[in-house]
Amino acid sequence: MPAIFRILLAAMSLTAGIGVLGRVRAEPIVVPSAAGLEKLSGFFEDEVASGKIAGAVVLIQQHGSPVYLKCFGNRDPVTKTPMTPDTVFALHSMTKPITSLAAMMLIDEGKLSLTDPLSKYIPAFAAAKVAVVSGAKDRAPGITLTLPDRAPDIEDLLRHTSGISNGYIGAKATREIYEAARIYDGQFDNRIFAERIARLPLVAQPGTLWRYGHSIDVLGRIIEIVSGKSLYQFLKLRIFDPLGMSSTTFRPEDRAEQQRMAKPFSDDGFLQTEESERLANPGWESGGAGLFSTITDYARFAQMLLDRGRLDDRRYLSETAFRQMTSDHVGPGSGVARDYFYFPGDGFGFGYGLAVRTDPGLAKPPPPGSLGELKWDSAAGTYVGIDPKLDMIYILMEQTDRERGHIIPAFRQLVYDAFKADDGRMP
Repeated sequence: MPAIFRILLAAMSLTAGIGVLGRVRAEPIVVPSAAGLEKLSGFFEDEVASGKIAGAVVLIQQHGSPVYLKCFGNRDPVTKTPMTPDTVFALHSMTKPITSLAAMMLIDEGKLSLTDPLSKYIPAFAAAKVAVVSGAKDRAPGITLTLPDRAPDIEDLLRHTSGISNGYIGAKATREIYEAARIYDGQFDNRIFAERIARLPLVAQPGTLWRYGHSIDVLGRIIEIVSGKSLYQFLKLRIFDPLGMSSTTFRPEDRAEQQRMAKPFSDDGFLQTEESERLANPGWESGGAGLFSTITDYARFAQMLLDRGRLDDRRYLSETAFRQMTSDHVGPGSGVARDYFYFPGDGFGFGYGLAVRTDPGLAKPPPPGSLGELKWDSAAGTYVGIDPKLDMIYILMEQTDRERGHIIPAFRQLVYDAFKADDGRMP
């Protein structure tokens, strides 16, 4: 192990930036193999050398302390500034678990209920209709608007069953409705954005289909209404400051933060467009995709979830609320259908803001991982895995949309391969 790597690990384990000081565990420690970690390093070194990604930072933390932390390539492909553990990344959809935790805290305190209809907080949802796509094969599909069987509620937002979608997922006819509404035009905040969403038809009956969309953005607005604070003010007060997540924000504003920001390649069009839109509308605190953070900050959040809602002798969720958040709510008997756009993937159900491993899955061999594992990722290629069986979190920070499809599965496989025994079995 290179000396600089050992120094980084030692420093990380001795600070509050990551890990849990004074943590003692009685069970035997199962550690990743040196050969497995070398393969993990080799993979990312090759990705950088071949020009597929500009750089990345990878962390594996077990039993409250880092066992692997390594930086690859550059945070800025133009200036060639090297990646460092304090590099700031656009989290995109890895914002969703944080906003979902905030909502669960309010539910835990009785200030919000899973069964509250959205119209209780955003009255425009009382007039919501459901778009039904119809049409024979020999003609263009049409849209019929019908009344919902029941009102969408807070639980629907948390588990993505509200019927709220976006402009790039689902049937062409419903995508066109979102595109025509121009919901991103001009200057807006969470209040205005939620009102715009409320005026659009739902793409499915509430509670019947897992559909990725702007549910968590609407949830962010409801958090503002219930708490009386902006979303960032609430997250900072209740999550970021207590956890020591000092580099997590919706707007990296000071010069030092901006200089630490990771940047994608100039031809990674989606991420370039997303950043341009963010800069054009700095007032929007997107609860679904707007946060920036570092790997050390996000590890504090993930460690708190691994420790069942508490960290450093502070409890963030009760055991009951934690179990609710991390249990599958879209599996058999839930009435929730899945289609091509079911992003949790093979072997995973979905809790409130996170995918949860429920079974080995249909693939042969099955995807790596443990039952009960939590995970989420993003369009920028960032990824978090939380594995109670191994008492381990593992995080990838990078900024690439075009390469994430092959990098994330490889990353998961390499992490779990490193924990395999000599006979190839998981501990």
